[in-house]
Amino acid sequence: MKNVFFIALLLVAGSSYGQVLLEGVVKDSLGTPLELANVIAINQETKGMESYGITNEQGAFRLELSQNGTFEIQISYVGMTTFKEILTTAESDLEKSFTLVSENALDEVELVYTMPVTINGDTLVYDADSFNTGTERKLEDVLENLPGVEINEDGQIEVEGKVVNKLMVNGKDFFDGDTKLATKNIPSKAVDKIQVLRNYSEVGQLRSVTNNQDNVALNIKLREGKENFWFGDVTAGAGASPDNALYVLQPKLFYYSPKYSLNFIGDLNNTGEVALTRRDIRNFGGGFRAPSRNSGTSINLGDNSLNFLTDEANALEIENKLATGNFSYSPSRALDLSGFLIYNSSRVVSRETSFIRYTDPSLGIPDEATEQSSRERSNQALLKLSASYQPNINNQLDYDILGRVSNDRQNQDAFSSVIGTTTQFDEVTPYSINQNLNYYYTLDEDNIFAFEAQHLLKNEDPFYNAVLANDPNGSDAFDGTARALGLDTTQTRYDLGQDRRIKSNQLDAKLDYYNILTTKSNLNVTLGVILSRQEFNSQIFQFLDDGSQFNPTPTFNEGRASNDTQYNFSDLYLGVRYRFKAGKFTITPGISAHAYGNRNIQFGETFEDNFFRLLPEFETLIQLKKSESLTLRYNMRNQFTDVTRLAEGLVLNSFNSIQFGDSELQNALSHNISLLYNSFNLFNYTNVFARAAYTSNIDQIRSLTNFDNVIRTSTFFNSSFADETASIFGRIQRTFGKIRASFNASLNYSKINQFIQGQQSVNEGFTQTYTPGIRTNYKVAPNVTLRYRYSVTNNNQGGGETKFVTNAPSVEVDALVWKSLTIRSNYTYTNQDLGNGDSQSFQNWDARISYRKSRDSKWEYEIRATNILNIESQVRNSANNLSVFLSETFIQPRFLTFRFIYTL
Repeated sequence: MKNVFFIALLLVAGSSYGQVLLEGVVKDSLGTPLELANVIAINQETKGMESYGITNEQGAFRLELSQNGTFEIQISYVGMTTFKEILTTAESDLEKSFTLVSENALDEVELVYTMPVTINGDTLVYDADSFNTGTERKLEDVLENLPGVEINEDGQIEVEGKVVNKLMVNGKDFFDGDTKLATKNIPSKAVDKIQVLRNYSEVGQLRSVTNNQDNVALNIKLREGKENFWFGDVTAGAGASPDNALYVLQPKLFYYSPKYSLNFIGDLNNTGEVALTRRDIRNFGGGFRAPSRNSGTSINLGDNSLNFLTDEANALEIENKLATGNFSYSPSRALDLSGFLIYNSSRVVSRETSFIRYTDPSLGIPDEATEQSSRERSNQALLKLSASYQPNINNQLDYDILGRVSNDRQNQDAFSSVIGTTTQFDEVTPYSINQNLNYYYTLDEDNIFAFEAQHLLKNEDPFYNAVLANDPNGSDAFDGTARALGLDTTQTRYDLGQDRRIKSNQLDAKLDYYNILTTKSNLNVTLGVILSRQEFNSQIFQFLDDGSQFNPTPTFNEGRASNDTQYNFSDLYLGVRYRFKAGKFTITPGISAHAYGNRNIQFGETFEDNFFRLLPEFETLIQLKKSESLTLRYNMRNQFTDVTRLAEGLVLNSFNSIQFGDSELQNALSHNISLLYNSFNLFNYTNVFARAAYTSNIDQIRSLTNFDNVIRTSTFFNSSFADETASIFGRIQRTFGKIRASFNASLNYSKINQFIQGQQSVNEGFTQTYTPGIRTNYKVAPNVTLRYRYSVTNNNQGGGETKFVTNAPSVEVDALVWKSLTIRSNYTYTNQDLGNGDSQSFQNWDARISYRKSRDSKWEYEIRATNILNIESQVRNSANNLSVFLSETFIQPRFLTFRFIYTL
């Protein structure tokens, strides 16, 4: 790796060799500096763009040019005549200023080259061809070339440090704005411009009265000729692995016209390529956001989906089927209809070994070594339909409905050095229906009304079964737990079962009134309500040797093995916000008054709690420059739990994790403060983003945990000890000629009070992660990306301390050879120091070679190699408030696939 980084340093040095700097100022005829003027230099020998720049607030620009060359300088500005001049460089830097005149003063000069980056208010526009190198295949490849744009580890697009929450194609939502489906599937050849819409508001009527600085959207402009017919590609391939034959079929077809669009993405493969993971689909909200998201109230309805052994990227065998469709139709200017359908089916075989060491040796909890294997099946489907009606600029009505259904199943075999062999089976077939209704009405230029309502209906029915050995002599580690659960201990094995059903019904609605007091101030009054009802039923039972079913009675928890709980929650609130601008400051103080109602009924008893609370909030935005800002936020939030923590009967999370709730649990209160800094400077190509956040939780719901061997039983209570979290994240990116350097830093601290075996202790965790990176951006030469991730995790768990150190250098090579052969390779070496003198390491290396005769060729041929070094497993180390966890996950072996790609 040292040699590779030495080569990178040579590339950096080489990129600056033979360069001169052209600096100057652009003014108008009155001598006023022109900010955001576009300056480009065209090499007269190659006829290609040599360099580009954008003037800052003083009208200054800076270009890097080759020595002893001749260039045409073009300068453009809105409302001004484009200026052109031939300039010759020697071997020393140059200074030269330019004056632009109004368009009607002289004949217009034709601008031959498109500016790579242009700015118009809050819209930043990238020209894709100005950054493409010829190896791009999908939208994500194009985006990764753009300064200020990144694809993070979760596959999300980040612009200037902010996550993009909506993506459109030619102004129409692409799968309701989902970015991952777009980046992985839209062909790069179809992309002309990428528009970054900062301070984006989905409702134009509210743009001037709401703070949207965190909202970023992308609009992908298609090339001319890609607007009225089908485009896309179809990939088909095959290969072999040591265990089975491999196949790939991936049709991706798109149609766009001014009135309607159709998109289809299909994926059928057993190579481990997952377009959307199970988690992605589970979190696919379809653009739904709760009306009360800024009210100060947070209510958790819980998630009772399966916890699969591993994610789909780390498994022995992966078979995936995906079919998605998206449409939009505008029968008139006033009406827009859209929708999407997603179906995903996956089959996964996983295997994992782990070693668990519990927090405090004095607690007497034994260390545990485990080996688990799992067969997983998941079928998921989503359907959404949307309508937006806007007959005029004063009225807008939106309606959305999203249906979701799934069928997930997991069979798991496990061996524990403490418990022995177990077999487990999980299954859940939940469904949900979510509806949105929004109406926006502008009475006049000073008065705006907005009504937003959302209704959610959700049904979850997880089933769990575990089979454990039973020693007739009663010496099994599970024996004490079996007796406490009231199981029949005379059976040849313990065959446990549990049925659960959780029904949730929630209405969230609010009415906003905005009064524009002056051009720099407005008042917002909100009247809202949240009504929630959850029903929870569960039953633990035992299958006996004769096939009959036995309902046990526990010897603890007052013998309550089942649940029949009804939980009702209500929040009626009134909020007031005042927003005003004073120079560079935009200040928004606010307060909301809440009347809360809680009631749960179980075992013939009713617990009720009604109270009133004021929740303040405050936000200050300092617009230091047009592209530089600082935002300070504070808010107080009330956090309410879901019904499963209130239910007093026993619940099996698994055979070795048992819980029961407390009907008298109260809400938790949190103080949240954050500071955000953002700067995007196209004068010196520097992008800086930083965020600091702190949260203090009061009356946080915590668990009281007791262990019998490694089997834990937990209940819940409101802790009087405050828990705290603090985090700092920063990123700086700077471009030097053909080299882009970046540095990411992340610091996370947490303090959690834990209660184990009747003892209270404090768990403190501190994680530091630093990721420097460097990337070349040549048009013809091979491009190299180097990153180095260094991470240190320290945990003080009350009775012991742990420290993990991770070093992970990586190299990516991206080359276009002979204008027809694309070579792409990525390699990562990961070493994890366990803090006790031991360390573990593994390597990942994938590569592919593609042949395409020319950019316009219809056919492309590709060989793709996965896990070239044929490593068997990956290691992962972590720690929480209960244990230290060392795991080894087995992955797919080395294999090759041969692919044919046809482009429409």
